[in-house]
Amino acid sequence: MADAGIDYAAVFRTLPGMVALLTPELVYADVNEAFVRGSGRTREQLLGRYVFDVFPDNPNDPDATGAGNLRASLERVLATGERDTMALQRYDVESTERPGEWEERYWSPVNVPVLGADGRVALIVHRVEEITELIKARGGPRGSRARVLEAELYTRARELQEVNERLREAHAREREVALALQEAMLPAPGPVGHHRAAVRYRPAVGTLNVCGDWYDLVDLPGDRIAVAVGDVVGHGLRAAGVMGLLRSALSAASRVTPGPAQALEVLGLYARSVDGAENTTAVAIFVDWDTHTMGYSSAGHPPPALLHTDGTVVFLDRATDPPLGARPDHVPRPQATTAFGEGDVLVLYTDGLIERRGEDIDVGLARLAASLAGHRGTDPEPLADALLLDLLPAAGATDDTALVIVRL
Repeated sequence: MADAGIDYAAVFRTLPGMVALLTPELVYADVNEAFVRGSGRTREQLLGRYVFDVFPDNPNDPDATGAGNLRASLERVLATGERDTMALQRYDVESTERPGEWEERYWSPVNVPVLGADGRVALIVHRVEEITELIKARGGPRGSRARVLEAELYTRARELQEVNERLREAHAREREVALALQEAMLPAPGPVGHHRAAVRYRPAVGTLNVCGDWYDLVDLPGDRIAVAVGDVVGHGLRAAGVMGLLRSALSAASRVTPGPAQALEVLGLYARSVDGAENTTAVAIFVDWDTHTMGYSSAGHPPPALLHTDGTVVFLDRATDPPLGARPDHVPRPQATTAFGEGDVLVLYTDGLIERRGEDIDVGLARLAASLAGHRGTDPEPLADALLLDLLPAAGATDDTALVIVRL
């Protein structure tokens, strides 16, 4: 089919349902023929215009909520990058033939984001199911059976909307508690021996996406430290609780094991007894300033980056193994060693920094390398802020991001 030369513009124009393409500014970029017919507006009255200039709420009805509910749905799509399906909505649409007169319309919208190469929402597909005729059937809008049907549908839609609002409030409260729990369990930023380090944690946007990302820095005997980041599968309070258990376990293991591979082996054995720890990813690095070397091991986690003073970036990807609990039997984890120079910078992070939906991970890694090279020579604190500014979507990421930067 890829070679069939499909005219997607023609397909869009002739789709049987009402479909419009909206810009992130909520301006009509395109509409199909069904949308023109169903909306009662010409293409010229739609294209290039702000949605709520074309379809405002009825100023004569203080209870009109259709436009406001649609605006909230579109803003959720822009903030989260996720599809949003709305309950049945009643809209009062001003007549184009009789200005000042408003017609009752019943639409059921679905709003779907189209993401650009940078992971941001580039367009919104606004699809509308028109059911006005169903409600007005058998006797018109004032007919007894139609009025009963209308009242029932509208009441159920309002009830569903209220339930959705309560669910969002409950998820928002859970998000606040989960964030507070994460902040309490993650170590406060501070010096690592006499070396400069910076840490950042950025929660995902939206009420459902609080995750289990963590970081840790541990002073070791001699001029050594252990640095780690990890990412628990799942969301909410449960993921935050599992994160706290695994972070503490890895912190303790790093203090009593000879290297990062053994520390991750201990963590993997412990994770088998923790419900919800399956498929957690983590990476651990032991940095030794006496020998100017670092040993590292990864359990399915994105590779740390080493920024050299000349601007070259190397990804530490020679000791990668499956995530925790992915194997039924215990197998020793791999470990690799690399040298570093005075003034190099070590960067550990979770996937929210680099991964974007529908994009190959190599694109995100290249974006990270370019940002690091562009900010070489920058101290850890301003470098952390610069990386987040360069790499996270302006509207906020849909996954948590943990970031650790150490000046070597």
